[in-house]
Amino acid sequence: MTDDERDDKNIPAEGNPAEGSEDGATADVDGTEDLIEAEGPDVEVSTEAPPGAAEAAAQFSAEDEALLADAADGIAEDRLSPSDRDLVAEMRTDMLRAQAELVNFRKRVERDRDANREVVIAEVVRALLPALDDLNRAESHGDLAEGPMQVIAQKLRSGFDKFGLEQIGEKGETFDPNVHEAIVQLPTPGATGQTVADVVEPGYKLGDRVLRAAKVAVAVPA
Repeated sequence: MTDDERDDKNIPAEGNPAEGSEDGATADVDGTEDLIEAEGPDVEVSTEAPPGAAEAAAQFSAEDEALLADAADGIAEDRLSPSDRDLVAEMRTDMLRAQAELVNFRKRVERDRDANREVVIAEVVRALLPALDDLNRAESHGDLAEGPMQVIAQKLRSGFDKFGLEQIGEKGETFDPNVHEAIVQLPTPGATGQTVADVVEPGYKLGDRVLRAAKVAVAVPA
């Protein structure tokens, strides 16, 4: 078939597809085809950290984290104006002062708690001292040699020992007005000072706290 016959029958030339063909592609003047946007599901892009990132971050020690924090603070402060730097320094000083006050407050609370505990224990032990005196007098008369009262006395004394109760007042020791209460003075020939001649009622102390002074007879120079 000649070119004239093709023109008469409107048959496109070979290699030049006509517009509106079944393929739906159109040809430009320069012979390139227009691109058609592809349709289909969107591809999701993961925003999670790559594998091994958590392990790498965990390898930082506390010192490394502190250095990074200091570096970040330094970079941030370099960007501040002089007035803002002064404000930051003042806020840091206030924070340190508040921390110190909190530590001191905790120490005072703990100290007061311990002091209150000692006061309560001392009051309870002081209230039981008359019963302890009765046990001592009964023991001196031989009434605790046998029977259940001996076991009770031992348990009571063991309980006092756990709290650190200590008996004070011994015959022959130097008289001390801080722990002794002189109820009588006995002029004694050859005595060069004041000494405890006899203990009328023993005293007790709990730690450094004197619960009751010992009542004693004091030998003084004649």
